[in-house]
Amino acid sequence: MLSVVAGPLDGKPVVARNADVLHEAASTMKVAVLAALHRSGIDLGAERPVVNRFASAAGGSFANTREWDSDPEPWLLLDRGGSASLRWLAERMITHSSNLATNLCLAAVGPAAVAQVWRRAGATRSASPRGVEDLAARAAGIHNRVTAADLVRLLRSLEPELLSLLERNAWRVDLAAGLPEGTRIAFKNGWIPEVRNSAGIVYPDDAPPYVIAVCYTGPLASGRDAYEHDPAARLLARLSARAWARRGEAPG
Repeated sequence: MLSVVAGPLDGKPVVARNADVLHEAASTMKVAVLAALHRSGIDLGAERPVVNRFASAAGGSFANTREWDSDPEPWLLLDRGGSASLRWLAERMITHSSNLATNLCLAAVGPAAVAQVWRRAGATRSASPRGVEDLAARAAGIHNRVTAADLVRLLRSLEPELLSLLERNAWRVDLAAGLPEGTRIAFKNGWIPEVRNSAGIVYPDDAPPYVIAVCYTGPLASGRDAYEHDPAARLLARLSARAWARRGEAPG
């Protein structure tokens, strides 16, 4: 299943295909955690111990798996019994898609605050009520799911400083790979086996900004982070290139 929404940052989409179909969120849910943390009033500079044990949404607790994480840096702090500021953890959550940092940020702010982010954005179907790798919750039917339309709504609701952080996303695959080199894009992507999602705001030099969200569920998604190892990432790059070619186009 492929879902695509693309169009002006303010206004009706030029393209809307399966816009309200639900997909597993993968790491796109980290954007809602970021917004909840930013709006919480918590001191982001305060140091927090780096641990790997979290409350499950289904009861009990769970832990992250090092081999499934894209970012080794928080794990090095865990090995040393170290601590980190929530600001640093939030940055690693977005720029390097750290699962461990995500769950530390989520534990600090709570799932109710994340739910409020989705409501404030005007999301109609999306929700992220559990942490990353909370497999017991997933087995109990508690899912992190998104739609392409809701990802667009979420991006539109973000403060400028959060969009600036999304511009520093190190995983320049899928949507970013379909753009000319050096093009500004504030985006977050996510991948697990059979899922590849990415949503971002693109800032061309010769046209107004536009927003694009693509969610793919199916066999093309290998679950690998690298462009060359995930056919779904290449599919999203091609769709991004098509959206770029239609930049500045008014809704028809």
